[in-house]
Amino acid sequence: MSLCVLLVSSCAKKSAEDRFIDDLLSRMTLEEKIGQMNQLDPSYESEVKEALIREGRVGSIFNIVDAKEVNRLQRMAVEETRLGIPLVVARDVIHGYHTIYPIPLGQGATWNPELIEQAAQLTAREAIQDGIRWAFSPMVDVAHDPRWGRVAEGYGEDPVLTSTMGAATVRGYQSQGMAACVKHFAGYSVSEGGRDYNTTWIPEVQLRDIYLPPFKAALDAGAMSVMCSFNNMNGFPSSANPHLNIDILRHEWQSDALLVSDWGSGSDLVPHGMCADKKDAALRCINARMEMDMEGNIYTDYLAELIAEGKVKESQIDECVRSVLRLKYRLGLFDNPYVPEDEPTFYSDEALAAAQQTAEESAILLKNDGILPLNIQHPTLNILITGPLADQKKEQLGTWVFDGQPEHSVTPLEVFRSLNISYEPGLTYSRDKNKAGIAKAVAAAKKADVILFFAGEEAILSGEARCRADINLPGAQAEMMDALAATGKPVVMIVMAGRPLTIGKQVEQAAAVLYAFHGGTMAGPALFNILTGQAVPSGKTPITFPKMVGQIPLYYNRHNTGRPSYDPPMLIDSIPIGCPQFSIGQSSYWLETPTEPLFPFGFGLSYTTFEYGSTRIDTLPFREGQGVGYSLSCSITNTGKYDAYEVAQLYTHQKSGYMVRPLKELKGFEKVYIPAGESRTVTFTLTDEQLGYWHESHHDFASKVWFETDSADYEVWIAPDSRCQTTPVQLTL
Repeated sequence: MSLCVLLVSSCAKKSAEDRFIDDLLSRMTLEEKIGQMNQLDPSYESEVKEALIREGRVGSIFNIVDAKEVNRLQRMAVEETRLGIPLVVARDVIHGYHTIYPIPLGQGATWNPELIEQAAQLTAREAIQDGIRWAFSPMVDVAHDPRWGRVAEGYGEDPVLTSTMGAATVRGYQSQGMAACVKHFAGYSVSEGGRDYNTTWIPEVQLRDIYLPPFKAALDAGAMSVMCSFNNMNGFPSSANPHLNIDILRHEWQSDALLVSDWGSGSDLVPHGMCADKKDAALRCINARMEMDMEGNIYTDYLAELIAEGKVKESQIDECVRSVLRLKYRLGLFDNPYVPEDEPTFYSDEALAAAQQTAEESAILLKNDGILPLNIQHPTLNILITGPLADQKKEQLGTWVFDGQPEHSVTPLEVFRSLNISYEPGLTYSRDKNKAGIAKAVAAAKKADVILFFAGEEAILSGEARCRADINLPGAQAEMMDALAATGKPVVMIVMAGRPLTIGKQVEQAAAVLYAFHGGTMAGPALFNILTGQAVPSGKTPITFPKMVGQIPLYYNRHNTGRPSYDPPMLIDSIPIGCPQFSIGQSSYWLETPTEPLFPFGFGLSYTTFEYGSTRIDTLPFREGQGVGYSLSCSITNTGKYDAYEVAQLYTHQKSGYMVRPLKELKGFEKVYIPAGESRTVTFTLTDEQLGYWHESHHDFASKVWFETDSADYEVWIAPDSRCQTTPVQLTL
């Protein structure tokens, strides 16, 4: 009697979701279970693809963008199989679907999570019309190396900024019914040499302090799925990394999000050198609980055989399938598997307005000698529009755009045609080395009052497998800038690119520099508004801009050395001939350049000026379970003539501790609107937990890690960028 009561009580505690999945799972054959773990690309021959779906051997399909085709295949899965389990249709929806927003790195430059959440909502609304219910984004890989092509797909170099933007994207997608897939789990961005898919070596405490927090933030925001990364980290490819996938994701974080491989990353264990063949790869992946195989076929080909051999338990399969069914249940696919076949609505006024605002806020004013904003009211102002990116509808969309239609892009040239302009591109595309057109541009420049030089990279030069060893302006753009600057006319350089470029010389030559990344569908109107003063630039660098590639990796939250660089160091040309070896001082610097970057993290100018008051710190009342807290506030005054946004940034520095700590760490930020001549107070809450970090010890050949906050002295700044040129307040724990 007591046992019956216990069983009934236990069943009653299960959610409707769990009861539904338990029932369905109990009726599935092994073949059907393995089928749910198979994600299929539609490039298969129609007969093969349809046969697999009718046999219940496909759980998800991706890269279909037509509602009628989605419904046709869905009917096979729902109406022609024994159990009627629907498919979930996925797509690489990265920074927009048809309406394209700035690349994620540009979105990071907005420092505006509310705007990014809105962009994700509008993106999901477009994609769902074509039956897409699962987006392979956001990418939350913290990146320190702009050579890496996929730096374009993330939000920058800082875990707090990346966490905030990634979580906003998750909320935006999933509020509309499209599942987010946070990627790439984990450590993908630390690839040696900035070369995609390459090896990474990351100490456990660094992994936990820098690279894992954005994944945890995305999961806390409700992300329904996680994608394995391609790389081998510390000798273990992520698809077969039980420490990442089981110890951390499942046990420590208690996440029930579906874990899917990246394209073929399971079968990649063979060329990695971990596995002798694909059967062994399937064994290693299932033992690391990779739950869905994207286009690798290792589960459909080998799991049943591994179970028959006793190397895999069917209970392992059950746990994986449970995650697949859970995703479909939470998306409502069992109740409503089909999508309306009405004519879809793309490029709505709301979406285009959001795309334009996001592009405006993503642009970073890096230099301005007073030439901007342009005085377009001047009756005789003659503007030369030039450069290879001035009228490139496709290129301004950026990387990872499959569905954005270039004909809907509005380029800078198209908008500027409303003014008194001349146009000579000089170069026809970013890699163009044919200098014949430069002479025409120079001739036109001599007749102009101001030159707008649209420089940068084509979209294809960034993104997956698009890594660069040389991140200068490609083609003959540097030579073109030399020629334009030699005219003596002011040059405004607008850079449209997928990464920070090493443009130090061009910055010196230019009267103003606006860094616009790839701004998407509405890049043209956004740049027009900024350049003419109808919008005030508010973007801040989401990643450090190096002076030269040899400085990489260069990032603001680095550790100091026991022999910090001094300023100025003795550079190579100042070393006396015959100088004794030790007379030049022993410190950490380069002979060719100071250690400072071209532009620091968090930096960006405005058409107005801001004055920061002193930071005030107050201890908050103790709250049980929340530890000690502090309120930090600062008054910011707009001392210029333009109403504008400013991004106030909270930084801390732990002066000593159990382990060496970074020179600065971002702990919070707020984008605040301040009318000209007025002041606003920004207030941040800082807890002792935010000051904590992961500790590590080694003893008797064993290591352990734990999270703890040290008793120490801290410096705290509220500042406009990571240089923290305001006076810090002191805090002691």
